Amino acid sequence: MTFLPGTLDDASVFARFARIARAYPDRPFLSVLPGTAAAYGIAAQEIPYGTALAEIGALVAQYRAAGYGPGHRVGLLLQNRPAFIFHWFALNALGASVVPINPDLRAAELEYLIAHSEMVLAVAIPARHADLAGAAAAVGSAMPVIAAEAAPPPAPFAATQTPITRDTECALLYTSGTTGRPKGCVLTNTYFLLAGEWYASVGDLCTLNVEPAERMLTPLPLFHMNAMAYSLVASITVAGCIAILDRFHPRSWWATVAEFDATVIHYLGVMPAMLMSAAPSATDRAHRVRFGFGAGVDRLLHGPFEERFGFPLLEAWAMTETGAGAVVIASREPRQIGTSCFGSPGADVEVSIRADGGTEAGVDMPGELLVRHAGADPRLGFFREYLKDEKATTEAWEGGWFHTGDVVSRDAQGQLHFVDRKKNVIRRSGENISAVEVESVLGRHEAIAQIAVAPLPDPVRGEEVAALIVPKAPGADAALAEEIVRWCLTRLAYYKAPGFVAFVEAIPLTSTEKIQRGALRQAVEEAVAEGRAIDTCHLKKRIA
Repeated sequence: MTFLPGTLDDASVFARFARIARAYPDRPFLSVLPGTAAAYGIAAQEIPYGTALAEIGALVAQYRAAGYGPGHRVGLLLQNRPAFIFHWFALNALGASVVPINPDLRAAELEYLIAHSEMVLAVAIPARHADLAGAAAAVGSAMPVIAAEAAPPPAPFAATQTPITRDTECALLYTSGTTGRPKGCVLTNTYFLLAGEWYASVGDLCTLNVEPAERMLTPLPLFHMNAMAYSLVASITVAGCIAILDRFHPRSWWATVAEFDATVIHYLGVMPAMLMSAAPSATDRAHRVRFGFGAGVDRLLHGPFEERFGFPLLEAWAMTETGAGAVVIASREPRQIGTSCFGSPGADVEVSIRADGGTEAGVDMPGELLVRHAGADPRLGFFREYLKDEKATTEAWEGGWFHTGDVVSRDAQGQLHFVDRKKNVIRRSGENISAVEVESVLGRHEAIAQIAVAPLPDPVRGEEVAALIVPKAPGADAALAEEIVRWCLTRLAYYKAPGFVAFVEAIPLTSTEKIQRGALRQAVEEAVAEGRAIDTCHLKKRIA
């Protein structure tokens, strides 16, 4: 059994949770593992569905008494604590929306978020109360800030008297802003419910079970759609148990997997590469994991990872904007491991791949991925709009398709292969170079712990390839930079090799271990301007 009866009748995220909790009150819902409990200073425990429903119910009563409902947005800066989920579901039960807040945000970012979202209340960990209050004051907001345990103050204005449906706003999630100012994606109950329904019904290698209960482990943050929509709502949809870690801990990861007895794990970015960098162990397969759900595994590490740890990493594609309205996953064989393949679209997704001139790209030709939901409503399951940015919303949906900004190709079998973000493509002397491809190859060099590649403005070639490298050992110098580039030239076309190399202590990463492209470009330009980058352009020569 993989899908519970009545799921499609749920009107809200809370309604689904309440229905499952009443059917399975004694089943474990949320596991707070000892490592996460220690990091947050809370109790390690496994919370049953019935217990969680009671705690949420108490919060519902408090928020109702204080007048919260449709038309109100409440900020949540609660990290990956159970309180995030409890407050979200309580507010959702009343028709209020939540604005998840990245704990790493600082003054200017908080000011923008508070002013743009017009949140009326923030529920936060005490350590950030002063920061939030100061940011609110700076933008002229009277927004109060409270702890998760405190009773909410009266709502500043009356909630609208509208029924709570699948179309009710559930959350306002902001894009990462790695290459520009974050956009606020308005997400409805449909967005979250459909994500859970899609995941629970994919099947094949990505099957979720009701019996026996799934145990899903994720280290990803609840302020992103992956953990908030897919992991959490899907786990609830099949009455499973979820453990949401404070963050990804590579050294203790497998011990945590075993401790929780995980059956499904979630990953993103460089996590698989970090796990592969550890020495092989006799306990590498001492687990019950059936599959990993995620994206961004290095194509050259994909096969070796599965062989070593004994389960498939199922590469999927989606965006905050698309939700489950247009999601693709490589959940059935052949998965074409080692090719950055993320599967073929299901019957509910329509795909177009557009070359630079706007024409449909041919087989194996890269182009921008355009998507929409099949059927009468092409926006079903997508974000509703970018808040206060009608122009950006219209541009994103130009021609009736959502323009993803991702460059992909489609092979003769209809399988899609990720190339790179359109903004990450380096254009050097008329050649398009994928930063991801260069990173994937260079990441194999024995002296490199981490690498990120970015374009550097060049007066002759337009852009040149520049690399920030975290070396495995101290003492990295020009000789090592030249060795790395010469090694790269034996594996990639000359124009793809780095023309500048800078050795650094850390690569700028997002909270989900993705490369923070905007900060990366700035770091590259600063390294060159300050003379810290090593010029290797003279090594880049045509073979023929």
